[in-house]
Amino acid sequence: MRILVVEDDKKIASFIVKGLKESGYAVDHAADGEEGVSLALTEPYDLAVVDIMLPKMNGLSLIEEMRNQKIITPVIILSAKRTVDDRVRGLQTGGDDYLTKPFAFSELLARVQALIRRASTIADPSRLEFKDVAMDFYSHEVTRSGNKINLQPKEFSLLEYLMRNSERVVSKTTILEHVYDYNFDPQTNVVDVLVCRLRNKIDKDYEDKLIHTIRGVGYVLKES
Repeated sequence: MRILVVEDDKKIASFIVKGLKESGYAVDHAADGEEGVSLALTEPYDLAVVDIMLPKMNGLSLIEEMRNQKIITPVIILSAKRTVDDRVRGLQTGGDDYLTKPFAFSELLARVQALIRRASTIADPSRLEFKDVAMDFYSHEVTRSGNKINLQPKEFSLLEYLMRNSERVVSKTTILEHVYDYNFDPQTNVVDVLVCRLRNKIDKDYEDKLIHTIRGVGYVLKES
């Protein structure tokens, strides 16, 4: 999953970006509203975290422009303003959640996870299942046929993306867009290496292989 963070305070931005990356998300950071709206309108994000007080363009104007352009990416608003009127205005502008500063990263992460799940059409948003593979977002555990599989954050993110798009071929480019940030060179073999690592953990010890390569196109999670 790929997240956009728009925050001009370097300390807060570093705190958020570092925590989200450690939690397995691909993260892009913009330090002002104009850069933020440019990224939001041109790159595919699963969620955005937007501060209200930004240079060049404030956060509410950024969100309003996103909604005017039919960008439905869920948005968490960050603000030092605590009044009910401020929260209402933020939500009416197009924000999906509102978090006041200062905040604990654990609360931000919980809200991020909740919004991404809410945006999904899956019946039980706390977990994903495909055949005998289960992914639990609360415990961050993955099992196959009841056996626990230990995944690194990027492996977890890749499996989540494949499971959300099961039976559908996804290209290397779309994997880069959702699992890595936009600084990665699409010509590198980082996706192939990551898929190989995940396949060794998910498929190696099982007769029924689930991760398949579609040569010249990409990868798909499906039954053999």
